[in-house]
Amino acid sequence: MQRCRAVLVGLLVFCCAHVSQSIAATLRVGFGASKPPYVYEHESRGLEYDLVAAALREGGDELRPYYAPAERLHRMLKQGELDAMATTGSASDLGAFYSDSYIEYQNVVVSLASRDIVLQRIADLDALSVSAFQRARYMLGAEYAAMVGRNPAYREEPRQIIRSLLLYAGRVDAVVADERIFNAFNPLIAGQVDVAQPITIHRLFAPTPYSVGFVDSAARDRFNTGLAALRASGEYARIVARYAAQ
Repeated sequence: MQRCRAVLVGLLVFCCAHVSQSIAATLRVGFGASKPPYVYEHESRGLEYDLVAAALREGGDELRPYYAPAERLHRMLKQGELDAMATTGSASDLGAFYSDSYIEYQNVVVSLASRDIVLQRIADLDALSVSAFQRARYMLGAEYAAMVGRNPAYREEPRQIIRSLLLYAGRVDAVVADERIFNAFNPLIAGQVDVAQPITIHRLFAPTPYSVGFVDSAARDRFNTGLAALRASGEYARIVARYAAQ
């Protein structure tokens, strides 16, 4: 009887291990290209990259990163070329299974101080030439989307560094950017434009929470479990602290 019980226990352990292995996977996750300090494309690191990788790992999955502009990542996910996409949310038209929010961006409007631009609300952007990040029209709310529809001089850039070049070169009146990303690009473009020009930061937006959009709901659930474990263990806070000065 004891021998039978031992055999049954062994079979149960084997089956559980087999099920666990079959559920876990290497997931193809899309990240926006070169968004310091969130994503350093050529270094496989960054605040956002590290958080997503750690949450996946805690949930039992591994990360295989892909880097591209947001619009291309959306097409790749819809065509089955990716398993998930970072930096998205339910306001997008992705039609994915969205994770709990794992990060917030603080988007702002930036203009050259020499232009004396005063902005009190989003609608004040109507008459300006504006450069933003791809899919900002979906992620920044209804008032922003309405402004986009009214403004023929509005554009969205596939590479976020382009916005900074356009602003400092005087090619646009204003750019919409996460404040940390905007600041991180200044040293990278200092040889091309005058980044010492005074700027004005217009704070029109609340923080934007972002999720990972998954093709599979079970993978989304594992990510959420891993993210909760990261927060509970203190590892989430440690990852954030590593990039606090960037």
